[in-house]
Amino acid sequence: MDEKTFLRLADEAFRAIGDGFEEVDAELVDCEVAGDVVTLTLAGGKKCVVNTQRPTRQIWLAAAARAWHFSWDETGRHWMDDKGRGDELFATIARVVKEGAGVDVAFG
Repeated sequence: MDEKTFLRLADEAFRAIGDGFEEVDAELVDCEVAGDVVTLTLAGGKKCVVNTQRPTRQIWLAAAARAWHFSWDETGRHWMDDKGRGDELFATIARVVKEGAGVDVAFG
């Protein structure tokens, strides 16, 4: 994947993440998007960080002492974990937030 395509897809993903948290009470989950990093601060202070890794053309997620590396799957048109576990980016974020803050979030 070329740089331009990666940046477009990553930007779309980051906008979808930000949009998904617009209606969520910031006291439960505060979403901050700054450049190539999205930081979700969950109730109680736990953090979830999503960032781009331009050299590998991936989006990385770190939360709850775990890390995921997501690569773009052209066939399925979504970001999938590169470990082959079947974890999809938005579903994984939703699961982490549900487990950490008890909040349901949906991404359009």
